[in-house]
Amino acid sequence: QVQLVESGGGLVQAGGSLRLSCAASGRTFSSYTMGWFRQAPGKEREFIACISWSGGSTYYADSVKGRFTISRDNAKNTAYLQMNSLKPEDTAVYYCAADRNYGATRAYNYDYWGQGTQVTVSS
Repeated sequence: QVQLVESGGGLVQAGGSLRLSCAASGRTFSSYTMGWFRQAPGKEREFIACISWSGGSTYYADSVKGRFTISRDNAKNTAYLQMNSLKPEDTAVYYCAADRNYGATRAYNYDYWGQGTQVTVSS
């Protein structure tokens, strides 16, 4: 069992940066792939990025490639999403999720979810 809690969301102007954190409970955090998703009002949950259990492999959606960076610190049971050059279309609730396997981009593949953190980018 893994429990996830996101933090770090907020209001930022276009072009600004935010770093989201995802704190995990449980001793098995390091065995899970971690993913980040987002969901804007009226839209489906969208895959953003994932990182393998070791941190050695990452994968990004085209919409955020070059602007967002996913990372993890297994000693701290925490995953991160550094978001730079934010745009108004990045406004959404951001969720972290855990999956036993690497590379999944569909929400239904992920076993555990956090409650989400709101990111609002003003123009």
